[in-house]
Amino acid sequence: MENSEKRLTYTVEEAADVLGISRNLAYELIRQGRLPAIRISQKRLVVPKAALAKLLLPENRVPGPDKVGTDQRG
Repeated sequence: MENSEKRLTYTVEEAADVLGISRNLAYELIRQGRLPAIRISQKRLVVPKAALAKLLLPENRVPGPDKVGTDQRG
């Protein structure tokens, strides 16, 4: 049995689960180039764990709705 901690990639379904999105949206983001993936065969895509970790870094986050368009002057 394969130890999931040793694996360097996620399946698209696993990556979608980590991101909290649907499998279909994950495939759409891959198609758009917004979610990095590697095609390892004609029918198999994998998402590198390192690429997913980088995507989730704080500097890649957008402000939440409570921060967008708010006046900071009080």
